[in-house]
Amino acid sequence: MTQPLRLGIAGLGTVGVGVVRIVQRHADLLAARTGREIVISAISARSQRDRGVRLSSYAWENDPVALAVRDDVDVFVELMGGSEGPAKSAIEAAIASGKDVVTANKALLALHGQSLATAAEAKGVTIRYEAAVAGGIPVIKALTEGLVGNEITRVMGVMNGTCNYILTRMQDAGLDYQTVFAECEKLGYLEADPTLDVGGIDAGHKLAILVSLAFGTQIDFEALTIEGIERISVEDIEQAADMGYRVKLLGVAQKTGRGIDARMTPCLVPDTSPLGQLPGATNMVVLEGDSVGKIVLRGAGAGEGPTASAVMSDICDLARGVRLPVFGIPAAKLAPAAKGVSAPPAAWYLRMKLVDKPGALAKIAAVLGDAGISIDRMRQYGHDEQDAPVLIVTHKASRDALDLAIAAMAGTGVLSSDPVAIRIEDV
Repeated sequence: MTQPLRLGIAGLGTVGVGVVRIVQRHADLLAARTGREIVISAISARSQRDRGVRLSSYAWENDPVALAVRDDVDVFVELMGGSEGPAKSAIEAAIASGKDVVTANKALLALHGQSLATAAEAKGVTIRYEAAVAGGIPVIKALTEGLVGNEITRVMGVMNGTCNYILTRMQDAGLDYQTVFAECEKLGYLEADPTLDVGGIDAGHKLAILVSLAFGTQIDFEALTIEGIERISVEDIEQAADMGYRVKLLGVAQKTGRGIDARMTPCLVPDTSPLGQLPGATNMVVLEGDSVGKIVLRGAGAGEGPTASAVMSDICDLARGVRLPVFGIPAAKLAPAAKGVSAPPAAWYLRMKLVDKPGALAKIAAVLGDAGISIDRMRQYGHDEQDAPVLIVTHKASRDALDLAIAAMAGTGVLSSDPVAIRIEDV
């Protein structure tokens, strides 16, 4: 008779409690679908407070490392979070004791994934992490299984629900960034360190994982270009909408002739595109392969149910005996990440305020022309006695050329504010 798959769960926050609920509620269904009973042997958390779910039948460990090495645990489920400290120590202990690991910890994988994968594969165990990227969206499984016959050419997506909520709310209600940020704080949408969300770091961790899977490279968070949404104004959102675009914090990774261009930055996307139509806290990941073409995956990127569902998908695969290299191919064969020297050319949105005097706009147009940048569209909005707001959309140009033009604008004497530049992504 097949032995049960025994879990040790470390972390009983929203996701951990969700996993316990699924195991308890769907025990028969899980056994029928995997051919093996899935049970919880032991748990660990910061306290033994009531969490609204029955826990009395499980052994308790105060120390997650002790939980990770228990003899009655086959799979260590790490749901504590954090790139260092107990989460890292416990996963390392589980690997050393020959146990498989399931985690939702994108920060840990983004910063230590290569060393953990090397250690796991040396011990003949694996690390599963579907829940680490885009919550309930099965993007990891899509890359490692469903699209394994493709050369992936581009990965793109909205991967932080909080940022998408902020930008959507700013557009729908006409509110400024600080007002919506304060709303998110009151609603509990932000991480304890808000810069992880609005600074693009959380989404960058997720993109780093996808880059490794898509392009067969060692995971390298430091190779990403990351910029948050803090500088996006309601004027940018309204004026972009007037030109047929929406602002999104967008992760994009693609191979270029000089390496991999991978960035998590605010971009403009057509408002009629799937990404442009993405509302609220929803996530979306777009995968492009040479055989399959474009695949669009959309769904809840966080929350108890969606994230616990992703954790359970990994646990069920282990129960079925599915075992894959951590990042799709053996860690020893992953190529060093080669950061692209520069991003491919793109059209750009430029917003600036000019001194209201004759010839001001002509000077800006001349600077752009000198840098080899041509203007696609231009609009001038209502102005006061001193300033004339101007919006320019360029034809495709490199970031280097744009930076040179912006630097030269400072010497024209016609700027009354620093220009804002936002990339327009071809989706």
